[in-house]
Amino acid sequence: MCGICGELRFDGSPADMSAVQRMSDKIARRGPDHAGTFSDGPLGFAHRRLAIIDLTASADQPMVDAELQSVLVFNGTIYNYKELRAELVAKGYRFFSESDSEVILKAYHAWGEHCVQRLFGMFAFAVWDMRAGRLFLARDRFGIKPLYYSLDGSRLRFASSLQALLAAGGVDTGIDKVALHHHFTLHAVVPAPRTILAGVSKLPPAATMTVTPAGQVGESIYWSLDATRPAQAMPEADWLSATREVLSRAVERHRLAADVPVGVLLSGGLDSSLLVGLLADHVNDLQTFSMGFETPGEDTEKADEFEFSDQVARQFKTRHHKYLIPYDEVLRRLPEAVRQMAEPMVSQDVIAFYLLGERVSKQVKVVLCGQGADEVFGGYFWYPRMAATEGSALERFRAHYFDRDHAEYLEMVSPAYHLPDVTADLVARALSQPQADTFIDQVLRFDATTLVVDDPVKRVDNMAMAWGLESRVPFLDHELVELVARMPPELKLEQGGKFPLKAMARGLISDAVIDRPKGYFPVPVLKHVSGEFLALMRGILDSDACIQRGLYQRPYVEKLLAAPEAWFTRIQGSKLWHLALLELWLQLNVDERASTKNFA
Repeated sequence: MCGICGELRFDGSPADMSAVQRMSDKIARRGPDHAGTFSDGPLGFAHRRLAIIDLTASADQPMVDAELQSVLVFNGTIYNYKELRAELVAKGYRFFSESDSEVILKAYHAWGEHCVQRLFGMFAFAVWDMRAGRLFLARDRFGIKPLYYSLDGSRLRFASSLQALLAAGGVDTGIDKVALHHHFTLHAVVPAPRTILAGVSKLPPAATMTVTPAGQVGESIYWSLDATRPAQAMPEADWLSATREVLSRAVERHRLAADVPVGVLLSGGLDSSLLVGLLADHVNDLQTFSMGFETPGEDTEKADEFEFSDQVARQFKTRHHKYLIPYDEVLRRLPEAVRQMAEPMVSQDVIAFYLLGERVSKQVKVVLCGQGADEVFGGYFWYPRMAATEGSALERFRAHYFDRDHAEYLEMVSPAYHLPDVTADLVARALSQPQADTFIDQVLRFDATTLVVDDPVKRVDNMAMAWGLESRVPFLDHELVELVARMPPELKLEQGGKFPLKAMARGLISDAVIDRPKGYFPVPVLKHVSGEFLALMRGILDSDACIQRGLYQRPYVEKLLAAPEAWFTRIQGSKLWHLALLELWLQLNVDERASTKNFA
């Protein structure tokens, strides 16, 4: 829930509240229910609230605790806040609201920076300790909630979106060369702390940062993922039983932490259908939501999965909402979605989630969704292929995941952006970290702690929160991920992947849903690189802004434009779209000089 932003000055000046207000205006869509600001000398906060827990004004933010002399801005949900509240009450703390936000304030006072280890949930927050004159920032274990910042000799600014920092001004908008290499190699993933812009960073997942008005900055990591086998071997039946218990508990936590109705995004695939099955007996009038796309002709492949989502909705008697998006709406509204991307994202799912979020937000404020299950339980097609490949960990990973090899990257970008193969170095270091027994353990850990953060978790947060809709991801409950990370990888990859979830779903949902091939959000107009979509990309890449930027080598661009459907990545992304999307994002979000009248 919500959007947060703030500033801490290092030069003795009071916080620039006009800049803080500009940041707040930029994140207004994340929190339509209340807006507030706070200032205290060098510190300024602003908050945009999406009211989900304790709907009264007592839970508005910035939340000031006069007794503890601390102030909070918080985005997210703490699923175990009631248990923590009871523990804090037993310690003598007095509460003035029923919110999870206030629990964070008390927890920070009680346990200091170690409070984050007690929080179960998704969060990005800042606490200003007025007595100590110290700012404390924290982000959840999987980076489900965003936290961007810019830091220089005179100040720190932070916000829920990169665009908010740009609105405040004074940000170096040059392209980070290392981040650019990551972006074009890892399917638009740029691992923290980098972003595509040189002047903007992001707090890593499972990280905290402490900052003083003197400009002292300290950062620490409070959690890591162990992917080794337990000392006492567990039989398959015990692994499956434990998975059922922990996932059921996670889903119940995600459901109960709300004073508003909670729905489910139901694609008709295994993951979301399983969520519906686990919730159905506990929720009266459960609302589910599915989306499909109108196809332009009879010969075009089917662009919805309603036959499966309808089946699940009927079985569990949910109040089901189906949205069929007109064919011509996708390209027409694509620039809107790109403007809401805190960082450029190339998955065609982005526009689907944007349009779905618009419609769902008119019915509920909170939805559960199945993102993260594929990364945690080994559901993607490339995992078995990696497992069957010979070579070093890097070679096995690169052969099935990198969007383009380094030689092609050097052919693609202008010489000014040339550098060594920094992404190979990053991946090799990540895979070689201790506490992973096998190569697949290494890959799944890297996926769950790094890749999933930027795709798909960032995509779902950006596109849903653009409409004031909170999306929750039970498959990234940290207790569940910790359990499954220690499970033998062959058990996860059995039967084509996600075997524990398939076993858990047997008898609960239809075998037709469990056993069907994995589907993806079908967006026909963006899947086939031709017609209007090709014309759009050609217009972007041939624009004056693109040519003047000089990011791409023109012979490479012309090669892709001449045969766009001949150039796809190893995981079936359009290389041409990768180029066009980044350029469009820069034009819409960064360029002041570029004309965007064609994308209005």
